[in-house]
This record gives sequence, C-alpha cells and structure tokens, in this order.
Amino acid sequence: MNYGLWITASSVSTNMARQDVAANNLANVNTPAFKPDTLPVRARAVVRDEDNLLFEDSNSMIERLGAGVMPMPTMTSFGNGPLEKTARSLDLAIEGDGFFTVDSGPDGTKLTRDGRLAINDEGLLVQAASGLPMRSSGGGSIRVSMDAEVEIRSDGAVLQNGQAVGRLAVVEPASLDALTKFGDGLFSISQNVRLNNAAGMVRQGHVEGSAVNPIKAMLGVRGAGRSAQSGMRMIGILNQNMDALINRFARIG
Repeated sequence: MNYGLWITASSVSTNMARQDVAANNLANVNTPAFKPDTLPVRARAVVRDEDNLLFEDSNSMIERLGAGVMPMPTMTSFGNGPLEKTARSLDLAIEGDGFFTVDSGPDGTKLTRDGRLAINDEGLLVQAASGLPMRSSGGGSIRVSMDAEVEIRSDGAVLQNGQAVGRLAVVEPASLDALTKFGDGLFSISQNVRLNNAAGMVRQGHVEGSAVNPIKAMLGVRGAGRSAQSGMRMIGILNQNMDALINRFARIG
C-alpha cells in the first residue's frame, strides 16, 4: 500500500472518531449530570518499532515520516455541572464531590450524579432515569410513604413527618479512573475499588446540569470534521498520483 495513503487514512479514521465523541457530548448538552468525554490521540511508532523488528533493514526517510496517528480509549471529565433549582422535592444534586449509589441487581452497585428520584409501586426511592433502587448508607433500599412529604437533608438523611426513614449513600471512589459509563447516567465500578464517604453536600430541589461546554463541543465537531475532510481530499490526490504513475509514466518508453 502507498505509505502516504496509509498515514492519511489513519488521520481520517482518528478524526472521525474525534467527531463522534464531540457530537455525543453536544447531543447531551441538556442531559442532567452528563459528564463529557475526550478522545486522546497518540502518534503511532513506525512498523519496525511496533513489531520489535529493529534488526530489519528500513528506509530512514520513510521512518522520519512516522506511522500516522491512532485514537486511545476515551476519557471522562468528572467536573461538576451547574446546579439548577427545581420545584420537585425528589430532585437532588450533590454540591461538591461524590456520587449517589444505585442497586442494579446482578450488575452490582452503580454510581450516579443524576439525583432525579421517584417512588416506585413498592414505595422505594428509585432513580427516575433507570428505575433502579437507590442504596442507603446501610446497604439496603429506602422505603417511603406516598402520603407524606419527603425531606432530604444535606447529609443524605431522608425524613418523613420529622422521622428518619433512611440515609442515602453518598460516596467517592478512591480513583475516578475506576469508573466506566454504563448508561442512564450510571457508572460501573472496577472490582476491589474502595468507596469512601463523600464530602459533597446533598441539595434538595436541585438538579445538576450537564457539564458539557456547548461552544467547545460544537467547535470540536467542526474541527474534527474539517480535519477528516482534509484527509479525504489528500487521499484523492494520492489516488490521482498513483493513477498517473501507473497509467501514464509506466507506459513511457
């Protein structure tokens, strides 16, 4: 394969992946508690280095060109979104660090910053987006009465008629790198990662907004798209040169 074509194709595919990530961030600019992703990119080593074939002969000029670029695994930015006041007593947000915990059954405990809650048919406090029960600080569920107002204090304590009925577990993993997006605003936790009590405060009647910067996300979509288009034009030029080399100059003489 034409080496220039190979390098350019790596740029096109990488920029298309960057565009997908930025477009997903932009699509979630109004999703409560959404955390944006970034796509790191690294330069690829030449084939002789990647395949550990240092003893093989090579072309020093080609090696100076490198081997293009490649995307790395996406990374999530856990910066807090703005707190937005609502009129619902079951809307919660965490001011500062921390996550609510959700019981997803066989899939284990999940973490979330989306504190929009609801009460299911069994009287359990659940995450509205997924319908999964919220976990208490004691490890179980929290059952409330539908006939009384629910008060939730800054430490996560849940009260009805002045009586405590449970306390929401608000935790902080030892490392944010242990979290993976699961869907419905939930994060999976790597095994054996310690969960500590979080310092963040629960705010009733508030929802955390998306942490996406819409201007940055839009510029990311446009920038990656332009870079991919430039690469496609370069591929066209390389194809034209290859065609000329084979069908014109190869016939001379």
